[in-house]
Amino acid sequence: MNCLWFLSMLSMNILWEEPGCEAMTLNSILLCQVSEQGAARGVHSHQRSRRSWVWNQFFVLEEYTGDEPLYVGKLHSDVDKGDGQVRYVLNGEGAMSIFTIDENTGDIHATKRLDREQQAYYTLRAQARDRKTNLPVEPESQFIIKVQDINDNEPKFPEGPYTARVPERSPVGTSVVTVVATDADDPTYGNSARLIYSILQGQPYFSVEPKTGVVRTALPDMDREVRDRYLLVVQAKDMIGQMGGLSGTTSVTVMLTDVNDNPPRFPRRSYQFGVRESELVSAVIAKIRALDLDVGPNAEMDYRILDGDGLGTFSILTDPNTQDGLITLLQTLDFETKSSYMLRVEASNRYVDARFLSMGPFSDVANIRLLVENVDEPPVFSVSVSHMVISEAAAVGTNVGSVLAHDPDATNSPVRYSIDRRSDAERYFNIDSSSGMITTGRPLDREVIALHNITVLATESLDRSQVGKAVVLVSVTDVNDNAPSFAGEYKTFVCENSEPGQIIETLSAVDRDEPENGHHFIFSLTAEAAGNLNFTLRDNQDNTASILTSRRGFLQRDQLVHLLPVVISDGSSPSLSSTNTLSIIVCTCDVAGNRSSCSRGAPPLLVVGLSTITTAAVLTCVLTLLGVVMVTVAVRHRRREPLLMDDERDIRENIVRYDDEGGGEEDTEAFDMSALRHLNQTTRQDPDQNPPGPDSRTIRNRLFQGFIRDRLQDADLDLTAPPYDSLQTYAFEGSGSAAESLSSLNSLDSLDSLQSEQNYEYLREWGPRFRKLADLYGHHEGGGSVS
Repeated sequence: MNCLWFLSMLSMNILWEEPGCEAMTLNSILLCQVSEQGAARGVHSHQRSRRSWVWNQFFVLEEYTGDEPLYVGKLHSDVDKGDGQVRYVLNGEGAMSIFTIDENTGDIHATKRLDREQQAYYTLRAQARDRKTNLPVEPESQFIIKVQDINDNEPKFPEGPYTARVPERSPVGTSVVTVVATDADDPTYGNSARLIYSILQGQPYFSVEPKTGVVRTALPDMDREVRDRYLLVVQAKDMIGQMGGLSGTTSVTVMLTDVNDNPPRFPRRSYQFGVRESELVSAVIAKIRALDLDVGPNAEMDYRILDGDGLGTFSILTDPNTQDGLITLLQTLDFETKSSYMLRVEASNRYVDARFLSMGPFSDVANIRLLVENVDEPPVFSVSVSHMVISEAAAVGTNVGSVLAHDPDATNSPVRYSIDRRSDAERYFNIDSSSGMITTGRPLDREVIALHNITVLATESLDRSQVGKAVVLVSVTDVNDNAPSFAGEYKTFVCENSEPGQIIETLSAVDRDEPENGHHFIFSLTAEAAGNLNFTLRDNQDNTASILTSRRGFLQRDQLVHLLPVVISDGSSPSLSSTNTLSIIVCTCDVAGNRSSCSRGAPPLLVVGLSTITTAAVLTCVLTLLGVVMVTVAVRHRRREPLLMDDERDIRENIVRYDDEGGGEEDTEAFDMSALRHLNQTTRQDPDQNPPGPDSRTIRNRLFQGFIRDRLQDADLDLTAPPYDSLQTYAFEGSGSAAESLSSLNSLDSLDSLQSEQNYEYLREWGPRFRKLADLYGHHEGGGSVS
């Protein structure tokens, strides 16, 4: 068997052919012929099916920039004898647009510039056809054109630029950040995508591992307080960093984070402050600050007073916002007693890093001197709040108590006393300006004000602007000066069917006084009411009393309201009492004792309890007079109203249907109602033959007048009727109506009107259009009667 070797542009293909078999080659060059020994050594150990052409993939370089099309390879079939009878056809990706084929020779060219990063290979199909019949002489076969990579893409950092943080004073080799670059070239071919990292800017502080891109610290003890930010430039170069390789760069910003490597330090060893002796307790009187170069929690510190003569007078705390030491006052200062204080204050870090303790203690100490400044202070009372007691029965001018104040300054100015009238606007008390003795200025009443809260002022005589204040609480003790009374208004009723001994009310009392041992009320009836046969009173000995019935058979018609005077005594020594009147109303009740009706028009004021009989009588008289006046005014008002005329009373609205044809617009006479009353009559009567007599009409009017007069008299004499005007409706049917007919058919002048006003002869003068109407009316006129 013969062996053929074929060489394409960038690869070598070995084709075997059986004896007598020809093959299609791609840009083929015959290299040698293998002897029979080669076949004998087992090159062909089995039979293969015949193939007219065989090829592998083609290769073409990307980014070709020549002026001529780039030669890719050649197709050839053993059927092609070189006589032009076979033509080659190319189909698939990029066929005829990117790749062309010479149909005569089978040469393939690339007509466009290729980019492997856009498309790495193209799949095409080739076929040999007969030029005359266009029929395939070989089966269609598929092959691949692969775009071979060149180093045309520089490395890029898709996540750059970078920002990283690393603690200050980190040891050498501490990892900071890892940078990653990518190369679009083919990593499987050559060194186009093999990268090496290096630092262009940032040495000698940082370094980068060439293969991994890990950035590490290169110097120890980098101090944030000296420099806290570094800008690095890292380069990535392909071709393993060799000459001619492409490179890309990115920036890395490295910030040093703080650690507690600096102790607090006072700028000065000693401080001095002045403090006014009038400063209030808890006030901030001075501020100091220890400086710490660290930041955040590493700069937080605590202050404390180590020793000094002001340990119990001053304290120090830390301002959380500024880290200042705030010196506050624990006790009031007095220049005359002590004019200066010494304190030794320490400032220390709140959080300490044990790695840096070898650098020294993280604390500092300073001395503070506080000088008390003298001020003119107002007078000071010996007691800021005084409690005093006085009886409400004390006479005006009685001594209540005294206050004492002095000037704390060295001048010891005299003091004048007064009362702040805003706290005692009613001037219940006065004070002696020299001695401070407080006296009553007007009578006191514990029931009005039980505790007086007054403000006493002490003013320096030499400087009236210096005023001291004190509070005096005066408690007013009670005396028995108020009589007891009913606890409330009672609405007491008794049923008409009540039995003797039945409790109808339970009374209780109130007293504005407050005796030490509590109230003990005594209830009784007055001497006049002691012989009352209707009701009795029983003292329950528990500050209540019960009202009981003494008999049965209470009737509303006999007496609607019973007045029962009750005497209430407070039982004190001396005793005070009052008489209270209980109003008891007689009511009709059901079987269960529930009232159903308690009034027959009785005045409402009689329902409530009255304090005295006199008050009840006066109210009853006033109510009676008002009722009489209202009734009189109502009667006079009704008498002034004009009576309706008979003709007005006779007006009725009647709708009557009758078969009478009117005279149209010419009929100006009113209708006579008498014609409507005699609808059953078929002939019209002469009004002169039977005129309505005036006597019968007068009789009918008198009948209505008498009925209305009787009803009016009943309304005037009815005491229960309302005193205002009212509308009275009467359903009275009379014997007949006195109204005459409204029709002109039966009126007195009906005949004359028919002969005069209903003469329609003039219609004949209006022309032929009104002739028919004139004939109609003329016929009725001549007929002599109207039905």
